[in-house]
Amino acid sequence: MGKITGFMEFERQAAPSRDPKERVKDWNEFHEHLTEDELQTQGARCMDCGVPFCQTGEEKKGKTMGCPVKNLIPEWNDLVYHGKWKEALHRLLKTNNFPEFTGRACPAPCEGSCVLGIIEPPVAIKSIEQAIIDKGFEEGWMEPNPPDERTDKKVAIVGSGPAGLAAADQLNKAGHNVTVYERDKRIGGLLTYGIPNQKIDKDVVKRRVDLMADEGVNFVTETEIGSDLHATELTENYDSVILAGGATNPRDLDIEGRDLDGIHFAMEFLHANIESLLNSDHEDENFISAEDKDVIVIGGGDTGTDCVSTSMHHGCKNLTQFEILPKPPESRAEGNPWPEWPYVYKVDYGQEEAKARFGEDPRKYKVMTKKFVGDGDGHVKELHTVEIEWETNDDGRKIPKEIPGTEKVWKADLVLLAMGFLGPESPVLDQLEIERDDRSNAKAEHGDYHTNIDGVFAAGDMRRGQSLIVWAINEGRGAARECDRYLMGSTELP
Repeated sequence: MGKITGFMEFERQAAPSRDPKERVKDWNEFHEHLTEDELQTQGARCMDCGVPFCQTGEEKKGKTMGCPVKNLIPEWNDLVYHGKWKEALHRLLKTNNFPEFTGRACPAPCEGSCVLGIIEPPVAIKSIEQAIIDKGFEEGWMEPNPPDERTDKKVAIVGSGPAGLAAADQLNKAGHNVTVYERDKRIGGLLTYGIPNQKIDKDVVKRRVDLMADEGVNFVTETEIGSDLHATELTENYDSVILAGGATNPRDLDIEGRDLDGIHFAMEFLHANIESLLNSDHEDENFISAEDKDVIVIGGGDTGTDCVSTSMHHGCKNLTQFEILPKPPESRAEGNPWPEWPYVYKVDYGQEEAKARFGEDPRKYKVMTKKFVGDGDGHVKELHTVEIEWETNDDGRKIPKEIPGTEKVWKADLVLLAMGFLGPESPVLDQLEIERDDRSNAKAEHGDYHTNIDGVFAAGDMRRGQSLIVWAINEGRGAARECDRYLMGSTELP
């Protein structure tokens, strides 16, 4: 695939990013685009490797290898190289319902498993993927394509994140009558309210939702299943139900001073910021502002990075991010071989913005927060930390051990807790009497997705726990396939 000798002739060139000092002045996407000639050159680097691990899409010991939706990456790389963009779009959409989302917000496990990546920087797969779908919309190729015939089956989907949308898209293609319920004002779940505008512009989400609506998907907003509508009403009024409500129960930090004002969960901060931005361009001031504040972000991962970037766009005075884990190595460790996702040190877009302004990466590693201290009026003014080392206990588990003499006090006007999520919220699962696994997620086998309740399926983070957008799409597609099989006795959905 690509040019036979392309991997030897051309160097990797990923899509460039806007100047971090300039982009924090607005809420536009931070990434720019390669030209068509540059993209064709990058497609030429795909090396006809024989076994394309980039599209493996498997997990090993909890680590992803290759693309979970099994994108036909070498095929559309080759088509882009030859300038056959419309054909590349058709190949891309065979496996991925929403490449405009993964092309922007997926960490690209495909690139971590690229065979060329063993000896050279991997093929710029993510940049090519985004370019294909964006060109599809720009050229008018992404037209509504409703099914030729409708069945008499009705399916309710709870949640409009990537899992719910993928399930809806697939089941609509099969001709079923699909209704998606979303508790927020806008469709998209965390695509809309969790991922900042500078990473995924909300017009990108809206154009996809509008396309799906034109194809016949029914969207119901501002309706919370389990509160506004009892969950059993869905099982009574629909032939099948898919639960795709995400894993939105945040991990808390139960230490002294937690009840002080100025300490917020990451999603409180991000959701309010995005809602205010979309409603009024922040003129309503109905959001948690980091402007002129000393900000501490506790926790890493994508959510922590999103909090860092949003704080930088607000114009915070200072920013520090605590991670309890050690700093990742500069290159793959012995226990993290190819084709696993490389767990290595990188500076993501949020940390890049902080570094551009403050002169260094804002992250401090192996730091444990011990307590919050208030200013006497009920608002946080500082937090106390200690450095730790990780030791192996008698059971073989890694545990943190405090290092005496490393205690420190940090100024803080705003503290954002971004320590991950513990599982789904309970009302829907409780009302339907859905069995849970040992992590409180809806219990359903991957590949089958059927819960203990007849006709009720679970997919995405609500089933597997917090994970990647691309895994959510994988699960939404899989749940749709099994739901279609349940409704019709057989299925032609992939």
